[in-house]
Amino acid sequence: MMMNKENIKRVSSITILSILLIIVILLATGTGAMHMSPTQVLAILLDKAGIHLPVAYEENMPGVLWMIRLPRVVLGVLIGAGLGVAGASLQGLFRNPLADPGLIGISSGASMAAVVMIIIQNALPVFQQVPALNFYALNLAAFAGAIITTLFIFRIARTGGQAAISTMLLAGIAVRALCESVTGLMTYLANNEQLRSITFWSLGSLGGASWQTVTGVAPFIIIPLIMLPRLAPALNLLALGEREAMHSGVGVPRLKSMLVIFATMAVAAGVAVAGIIGFIGLIVPHIVRQFTGPDYRILIPGAALSGAVLLTVADLLCRTIVAPAELPVGIVTAVIGAPFFLWLIIKEKRTILA
Repeated sequence: MMMNKENIKRVSSITILSILLIIVILLATGTGAMHMSPTQVLAILLDKAGIHLPVAYEENMPGVLWMIRLPRVVLGVLIGAGLGVAGASLQGLFRNPLADPGLIGISSGASMAAVVMIIIQNALPVFQQVPALNFYALNLAAFAGAIITTLFIFRIARTGGQAAISTMLLAGIAVRALCESVTGLMTYLANNEQLRSITFWSLGSLGGASWQTVTGVAPFIIIPLIMLPRLAPALNLLALGEREAMHSGVGVPRLKSMLVIFATMAVAAGVAVAGIIGFIGLIVPHIVRQFTGPDYRILIPGAALSGAVLLTVADLLCRTIVAPAELPVGIVTAVIGAPFFLWLIIKEKRTILA
């Protein structure tokens, strides 16, 4: 009976979040200089599948929807889901609710590599001679920086074939400080144009979204979205302690490696195309945990859906608050995330004192 209740809770939670995500996608896709109602958006989308609804819309609406709005919304959904699922998984790995993707150097490594690329891109002739390389240089540099930094930290933490969590945290702090110092140096050496690029990238934006960007980043996020929920039962056992998890048949070293690899893949892909977007990986698991509890079978898919909802809403606010200008999405996620996180800290403090 207890298992049935848990299954019902999991299915109902995921269903509610999925419906909420669909509603948010329809609203975000239809909002902008050319307004489209949710029914018009739905009608245009279904027309592509050969299903025609009796809903009238202007002739140029499908072009705006397919070429401008939908790629941006889909990219936001993918990146938000990737950040959410990575944050939940890393909090399970470290058994620490304050853990986030920046803790093991993913964001700082990506930021350092991207800033270095911004500085040297105009100085090397090869980037001007090969347009495709010039177009993807920043994305590739950020992705490579995140992966290399995380693997370096993981390699330092490995002792006797196992990764010590405490060593990984300490190495992450040290490497993050080193990356931030290099980033600061490159920022100091940048000219005005490069400084604007660095500032805009470090604050995050989905403004460069296109179907080319979506298809390029999708595999690196979809694979973690599929694989990390499969590790949820093992994470539930890991929450009891490494020794207890090993006695229950969990291959703890392999589990740690898989969590780090898939979480890094998801975050690095998002950072590579959208820049640094803070607080999603940190606060989304907390939000989901308030309603679903600590069961990672619910928490991980719930964090993926909630991350997608939160980033889509944040990007919608970016496009509309100061229209026709646009705010960096990292500012909006920080404005949303920081007060919520402070509320969580105060709540936990009151619980401890009580």
